[in-house]
Amino acid sequence: MVFEKVLSTINKHNLIESGDKIVIGISGGPDSVCLLHILSRLKDKLDIELYAAHLNHQIRGIEAQKDALYVSEICDELGITYFLKSIDVPKYCKDNSLSIEEGARKLRYEMFDEIKQRTKSNKIAIGHNLNDQAETVLMRIMRGTGLQGLRGIEYARENGVIRPLLDIERKDIEEYCKVHNLNPRIDESNLENIYTRNKIRLELIPYMTDNFNTNLIESIVRMSNSLRSDSDYIEAEAESKFKDICKVTSDTVDIKINGFSKLHNAIKVRVLRKGIKSILGDMNFIDQKHIEDVLEFESESKINKMLTLPRGVFVYRKQDCITLTTTEIVTEEIDFLYNIPNNGFVKIKETNIIIETQTMTIDRYKNGKVDKMSKGFDLNKIKGGMVVRSRQQGDKIKLAGGSKKIKDLFIDLKIPREERCKVPVIADEQGILQVGKYKSSENYKIDEKTKEVLKVTFKNL
Repeated sequence: MVFEKVLSTINKHNLIESGDKIVIGISGGPDSVCLLHILSRLKDKLDIELYAAHLNHQIRGIEAQKDALYVSEICDELGITYFLKSIDVPKYCKDNSLSIEEGARKLRYEMFDEIKQRTKSNKIAIGHNLNDQAETVLMRIMRGTGLQGLRGIEYARENGVIRPLLDIERKDIEEYCKVHNLNPRIDESNLENIYTRNKIRLELIPYMTDNFNTNLIESIVRMSNSLRSDSDYIEAEAESKFKDICKVTSDTVDIKINGFSKLHNAIKVRVLRKGIKSILGDMNFIDQKHIEDVLEFESESKINKMLTLPRGVFVYRKQDCITLTTTEIVTEEIDFLYNIPNNGFVKIKETNIIIETQTMTIDRYKNGKVDKMSKGFDLNKIKGGMVVRSRQQGDKIKLAGGSKKIKDLFIDLKIPREERCKVPVIADEQGILQVGKYKSSENYKIDEKTKEVLKVTFKNL
């Protein structure tokens, strides 16, 4: 029955095609051994090549060595080429500040990918079963998952990972191993209530089954499957919107605020998840709470703010976009100082800006062409020489409503933090005349007494 059901799952979800080369992840436990045995039986029927991969985590001492020996023996018996690798997972996790679960999973999949490339394989088969599906859904519910999380484990993923046993209950897998005298290894750590998944498996599910629903596993999986169709539709919509409003590079995704703010919340969540997945490869250890934190960055109050997510993901709110990246943006301060002539120009090489100056009569100024890149000042009110420089701590400018700190002005103007040091500040001996193209001081304003004007024009190189 198990064999036939696995074959049905393979055909229904198109998991395996003729000519596939498949790396099978095998721990030596019932699930992976059952998977290895069934795919071995299907090898000729489906015209596939098989390779087995086993990782010794160096967590269980001599028992782990016995696992590796068992894997080598059963692979020899079935005539399947196998690869064994040993890594000190506890040390790796300590050095990289990872939990044992997270670190072990990362290293396993790195090994699978390595062997996949080495053997020129196109699929990786994993032994997740129906019980794993239910446990995963319950775990995600407790973490506060959305609809995407309630889909549970996927039968197939874009990276070639397939799960042919996902419709098979654990008890049926164990019975299959018994009938075929496979004698799989039992990891005693799976019987210890020290990991969340183990607690769900050994305590929560039995309690819920005994007290609420005797068919709990089937009910959870049925719910998950029914939600998958709804999720698929919403995902298709989200994929379309993602392409419209996102600019993607290898380690960065820029999400345009204008387009993002118009989306339904259900689509927003999925756009964010797609963005994170595009730079990480998966969504492991990124929970719904993290997505909700990023959603808050839509608010203008978050402009120039930064958020850190698990696995080294940085979120930045810029003026016109939300940036997701694995590269921390370090603001580099730029310092510059140039003297300004009354008639001439200054090239600010640090910011690629040219400032032109002209002295003229008030009549000529009024009759001339003045655009938004040009500013006029009462020449008589300017004292001493003028300079153009980068901002300084404590800088203030006199505006119509009173004096204002340049720092606060930048915040009001929503100028990104990393751009503020590039804004040219024009000053004389008394104070600040102009802050970039944005604001002019009231102290140097042209009035009815003005006879001569200093015209300042900003140009980009």
